[in-house]
This record gives sequence, structure tokens and C-alpha cells, in this order.
Amino acid sequence: MNIYFISAFLGYFALLLLIGLIAHKKHTSSADFIMGNRSMSFWLVSLSAHASDMSAWLFMGLPMSVFLLGLSQAWIAIGLVIGMYLNWQWIAPRLRIQTELYGCYTLSSFFEKRLNDTSGRIRLISAIILIIFLTHYLSAGMIGIGTLLESLFGLNYYFGLILTLCVVVAYTFVGGFVAVAWTDLFQGLFLLLVIVCVPLLAFFKLEGIDQISQVALGKGIGFSLLPDNDPLAFLTMFLLAFSWGVGYFGMPHVITKFMSIKEVSELNKSKWLGIGWQIIVLSAAILVGVVAIAFFPNGLENPQMIFVEMVKGIFHPFIAGFILCAVLAASLSTMDSQILVCASVISEDLYAMFAKQEKASDKQLLISRLGVVLVSFVALGLALNKSATIMDTVSYSWAGLGSAFGPLVIVSLYSKRINRYGAMAGMLIGAVVAMGWSYLNSLIWEYTIPAMIPGFACNLISIYLISYLMPDSNAGKIKMPAGEESDQMAIEKII
Repeated sequence: MNIYFISAFLGYFALLLLIGLIAHKKHTSSADFIMGNRSMSFWLVSLSAHASDMSAWLFMGLPMSVFLLGLSQAWIAIGLVIGMYLNWQWIAPRLRIQTELYGCYTLSSFFEKRLNDTSGRIRLISAIILIIFLTHYLSAGMIGIGTLLESLFGLNYYFGLILTLCVVVAYTFVGGFVAVAWTDLFQGLFLLLVIVCVPLLAFFKLEGIDQISQVALGKGIGFSLLPDNDPLAFLTMFLLAFSWGVGYFGMPHVITKFMSIKEVSELNKSKWLGIGWQIIVLSAAILVGVVAIAFFPNGLENPQMIFVEMVKGIFHPFIAGFILCAVLAASLSTMDSQILVCASVISEDLYAMFAKQEKASDKQLLISRLGVVLVSFVALGLALNKSATIMDTVSYSWAGLGSAFGPLVIVSLYSKRINRYGAMAGMLIGAVVAMGWSYLNSLIWEYTIPAMIPGFACNLISIYLISYLMPDSNAGKIKMPAGEESDQMAIEKII
């Protein structure tokens, strides 16, 4: 069986490396490497943005939650769809236009120029926070891959991590943003096909919905999406959906994809293509969890592996190997984007800030590539601690990024009343609250509140409060980029 699986996985790895080698010829500068020189088509940007969001969590984390806790966990998916729609609708057009007019390729540099911060503190603080949480997020994908390879091949968890990391680093190092976008497109289409077909085939092996209902009833697993007259349950669902959905505004590996589209007017097409893809794959992932309740009536030792075990129980090992590459695809499509974002922050924000200007531009492409390697191996160190589940790791990172950057992204695009002091305070407070909320929550209230809620709220309040209490002499000097007023018409047409 191992030979079949190994053959499928080696073939998949080879294809990814080939894409990276082809993309290598398409960039000669740092701008090409980290943003594709803003030349991507609408369908490439759409599926790349959504695929880079759906990590191994899609196949392992979300189905596990439904398998263990019932259909109420579908509110995670509902929140994600709403959040991503609002991201396309209200963030994408303005961010794409303004980052080009300001000449920015990272969120950190955009915040700095938008708020006219000449001290470099905003860029430094945002860059550090971004690297901390995004590297932690990256480790979640590695945990998923290590667990998958260990289950399939009996391969040592740590060896599997290193092997996969070398492949991701290779095609990202060589091909940059273009390679990442094309591999994300391919992997997005591939995982769409797989995650739809597998639960349907598994369902036909059962005795219908009645079998699932009986097993679920025996385990006390609820199939109700809407609770019966329980205010606390309604609050739980709302907070669950809101906490995941609002996080999208602060996900740099997702929203930086908006900045790469060639024509701003094409964003509307990207929006509907991407949202349609997202609804299908999230619905299918929920279906995996539902079907698994009866498919594995006695449960599994490791519930994260329900999709993997389902595939192994249905298909011939060689076919199963290719299908399970979809789990690998989901992980890699997120990992490569996160690695590239971190590498761009290292080269465009940290290195360019401290290096002399005439030397910085010459070496930024090299620093970007070296950043790919550095970030990857830091994340590897975090993933070596396999005690955390994928769901827990993703939730922690999602809350940290969303709380630190979400409010600032929104207000920097829509408000002129904030200043650099408010921005710095908001990012720091949002990040700290998200990091420590699991400890604070039990001291304040016995009811569990997702960390995103207080983190996001504290950030937003801090931005406006500190901006009001600490007037900034530079605030009146904020330069609106040339052409922004005329581009407002383009934005209004899109949204």
C-alpha cells in the first residue's frame, strides 16, 4: 500500500516543482517575486485567494468539529462565507487601488504611507506582529501534513515535515508569487473535485440519512442548526460565525492577493467566482463530518483523520493516494502564501527599513528568497511540538491576525480621523488581547467568548481613542495619493 501512496505523492510533488520552474522565468525584480507585478487575471486571483485560505483545516479541522459536536459547527462556515464576501466587496477595490498609488506591496508599508509615519514604527510593529502570528499559522499546515504522512506511510512525523517543507520552499523560492498563484489555482480546483466526491460516495455506502440520524442520536450529537428558544445557544452561534468571518479583514495571505489583480474592474468577477467555490467546498467539508458519524460509528482514535480514513476505506490505494493529495494541496496552498507574505515583510519592511536605500533595492530579491527559507524553518520548529490540534492552532493564529490587523485595514481605507499613534496602539492591544484572552476569559465570565471578539473590539476602540487623545502633527499632512479622487468612481462601480 505504501508504494501506491508514495508514487501518487511523488508525482504530485514533481508537478508542483515543475510549476515553480516555469514561473521562475516570469520575474526579475522584488516586485515580480512578491506580487507578480500586479499582473494576475481575475480567475487566478480569485481561486488563489480562496485556496490560500483553506488549509488542512478544511479536510481535518472542520469535519472533525462537525463529527464531534454536530451541525452547529456549520456556523463557522457561514461566518467565513459572509466575511469573505464583505472582504471582496468593501476591502478589495480600495486596497488594490490605494496600494498601487502609494507604491506598496505589503500591509505594513501601506499603513506607514497612509498615515504618513516617518518614524518607521508602524511598519516595524506591524511587520513583527504579522511574522509572529503568520509563522504560527504556518505551523498548523505543517502539523496536518506531518500527521497525514505518518498515517499513510508510517513515516516518521518529523521526517515528513522536513520533506514537505523542502518541496514548498523549493517552488516558492524559485517561482515566487507567480508560482504560488498557479499552484494555488491548480490545488484549488483539485481539492474542489475531491472534497465534493468523497462524502457523496461514502454516503452511498450507508443506509441513508436514517442511519446517520440514529448513530448521531445515540452519541448525543445534534443536527439542529438553529436551537429551540435558547438565547445562550443563539449567542454562541452568532459569536462563532462573527469571530471567524470578521477575521478575514486581517488575513494578509488572503487580502494581499487582491493587490495583485491586473484590472481593478475585474474584481467583481473574482468575487463571485471565489464565493461560489468557497460555498461548495465548505458545504462538502461539513458533509464529510456528517457522513462520518455513521461511517465510523465507533469513532476514531484521532478524529482529525476522518477524511483520510474515509478515503482509505473507499478507494484502491493508488487512487486513494491521489485523492489524499487534496489534503496536501489544501495545506500547501496556504503554506506557500503565508511563507511568501512573511518573506515579503522581511525584504520590503524590515530589510528595506534598516539597509541603505541604494543597497536595499539591489538585494531585495535575494532577501525575499532568503526570507522564504528563514520563515519556513522557524515554522518547522513550532510544528515539531505536535501536541496542539490543527483546529486550536488555526483558531489562535486567526484570532491574532484578525484582531491585530482587521480594524486597521478597515479604518485606514475608510477613515481620515485616525493617526499613527492610534494605529500602533490598536495593533498592539488587539494582538495582546487575542494572545491572552484564553486566560482572561475565565476570570471575567464563565461563558466562553472567542478571542477574536474582544481583540477586534479593543483594537478598534484603541485606534479612535488614542488618535483623539494624542493628536499627531503629521495627521494633517497625510497625503492622499494622486488620482485617488478619480479612482473613487471605479471603486463605486465595483461595489
